[in-house]
Amino acid sequence: MKIKTILVSQPKPQTEKSPYFDLAEKYNLKIDFRPFIQVEGISAKEFRQERINILEHTAVIFTSRTAIDHFFRIAEEMRVTIPDDMKYFCISESTAFYLQKYIVYRKRKIFFGVRVFEDLIDTIVKHKKEKFLLPLSDIHKQSIPALLNKNKIKYTKAILYKTVSSDLSDLADVNYDILAFYSPSGIKSLLQNFPDFEQNGTVIAAFGPATSKAVRDANLRLDIEAPMPQAPSMTMALDQYIKAFNKENKDK
Repeated sequence: MKIKTILVSQPKPQTEKSPYFDLAEKYNLKIDFRPFIQVEGISAKEFRQERINILEHTAVIFTSRTAIDHFFRIAEEMRVTIPDDMKYFCISESTAFYLQKYIVYRKRKIFFGVRVFEDLIDTIVKHKKEKFLLPLSDIHKQSIPALLNKNKIKYTKAILYKTVSSDLSDLADVNYDILAFYSPSGIKSLLQNFPDFEQNGTVIAAFGPATSKAVRDANLRLDIEAPMPQAPSMTMALDQYIKAFNKENKDK
C-alpha cells in the first residue's frame, strides 16, 4: 500500500522545473493539477453600483497582475481614459513591469515594493497626499486595508473581480490518495461540487493557516499542514508525509 495519486487544486506549473514534477519522479506518482477556483471580473453595471469615480483618484495600488487586468478592463468598459499623471504603486517589480501591457512604462510614475505589501507601505506613506484606489477581489487579505488604515492613507477599496468555484463535475468523483489545497475557497469549491464527499482514507494537505482552518471548519481531517519549520513548502510537506507513509505501509 503506497501513495500513488495526488490532486493539486492549482493550475499546472508552466515550467518543467516545478518541485511537483521532481516529487512525481521520486515516488513514481501520478499528480494531476486542477484549479478548484477561478476569477471572474465584475460587470460595468456592478461596478457602477459601487459608486466609485476612478478619476477622483490620483494613484492606484496593485497587489497582483489580475488586479491590473481588471482595472484597465473596467476603465475601458466605463470609457474612462486614465490620465498620464496617474501614479501606480505595485507590490513587486514584476507586477510593475506587467503594466507595460497597458501603458508606456517609462513615461509614468511607478513605484514598487520587494515582494509583500508590507514592503510597499513605506513608499505609500511618503505619498500620503495622494488619493489611492485599491482594486481587489471580493475575497482578499484584510491585512492590506488594515495597514492602509493604520497609516491613515486616503483610499477607496474597489471590488473589480470575484473568486468563484470551478465546475469540477467532469471529475465524477475525487478519487485520489492526496488532495492538496492552497486556499479556503478551494475547500468551499470541493464541498459545493461534491456535497456528499466523504474523506475516509483520502489524505488532505493544506497550505497556510486560513486553509488549514477551513479544512477543520468543514469537519474534515487535516493530515498535512504547511508551511511548518521542517517543511516551508507544500511539496516538502508532501515529500515528508509520503516517505513516512510508504515506509510505515511497506509490508501491508
